[in-house]
Amino acid sequence: MPRLIYDLDLQDFTELLDEWGEPAYRAKQIWQGLYKLYYHSPEQFTNLPNTLRTKLAEEFTFTPFRVKIYLDSSDGYTRKTLFELPDGNLIEAVLMRYGDPADEPSPYTAKHAKSAKEKDGLGDLGGLRGSKKRRTLCISTQAGCAMGCVFCATGQMGFKRHLTSGEIVAQVLYYARMLQDANETVTNIVFMGMGEPFHNYDNMMSAVDRLNDADGFNFGARRMTISTVGLVPQIRRFADEKRQVNLAISLHAADDDERLAIMPVNRRYKIDEVLEACRYYIDKTHRRVTFEWALIHGVNDTPEVAAKLAARLKGLLCHVNAIPLNPTQGYKGQATSRESAIRFKETLEQAGIPCTIRMRRGIDIAAGCGQLAGRSGG
Repeated sequence: MPRLIYDLDLQDFTELLDEWGEPAYRAKQIWQGLYKLYYHSPEQFTNLPNTLRTKLAEEFTFTPFRVKIYLDSSDGYTRKTLFELPDGNLIEAVLMRYGDPADEPSPYTAKHAKSAKEKDGLGDLGGLRGSKKRRTLCISTQAGCAMGCVFCATGQMGFKRHLTSGEIVAQVLYYARMLQDANETVTNIVFMGMGEPFHNYDNMMSAVDRLNDADGFNFGARRMTISTVGLVPQIRRFADEKRQVNLAISLHAADDDERLAIMPVNRRYKIDEVLEACRYYIDKTHRRVTFEWALIHGVNDTPEVAAKLAARLKGLLCHVNAIPLNPTQGYKGQATSRESAIRFKETLEQAGIPCTIRMRRGIDIAAGCGQLAGRSGG
């Protein structure tokens, strides 16, 4: 099988071109074609000789997945794309458009269950053209997930396999091409899609480095966020590397027994261990940690739980991102009410812990946090 071209870094290309007897500058031409010009076939590299383009076509595939379907939310601000990998596994990635609906009309008419037969399978972003609002990508790092969080659709499906670094990067490039066609650019990337990023640490970080490379995609590290359920050794490794990439911890409970009931990882890494690793990260990097919290009615949305959480987080350079639980087929819990969410936030803030209640996005197409499961339907 040909190798996926996005799995190679610039040094790999440099060594390969040397083996092929090509001048060193050809490696950078390929690199910039892929990551600055978003080329996705050998024929597009018109600055390369025909013999080299033929060699690339023989040795590599530029197609890491097939677009099976995409779904647009009814408000027109979220698009979820279902990709089929060559081995038949399915992954999903999401584009979230942020802006003031009062200032801008819905960017495109919702087109549910639309086939991917249009040019490059990209579809039409219509009214997105010319806007300078945020364009955030939610990217997957695994097919399935081994962590088993009970309220998460990906966790409910179990672990299939790790994605390669190139398969992770290719999701970003797919949407980058789409936005380029609409005179738009990616503004933020969150690795919060399917999978546990720190379970696939090496491939995850290789993808981050490739996206961050100044001679290539040149995407700022501080505009990327990696979310983990709290794999302590990897948090410490991440801290030692002193990266500028943002760190988010999926916490969701302030008591070990309560967390274990919804997050099996707590059997391995207790809350105190996770928080100690976060302190280590803050000491090493001087960067803030974000704690993610899915507000579940009657489970973790009360002022009493908020007070317990505030006591746990006291003294940490942190922020709590809370979001009402998104529904999934395998979990019966319900989202908190608006009133309970406000009380939860106020309790934390009165204790000196900053908190934001996040907007739920793409719920009608199962594109919200915890809803990605590699299915064709919404």
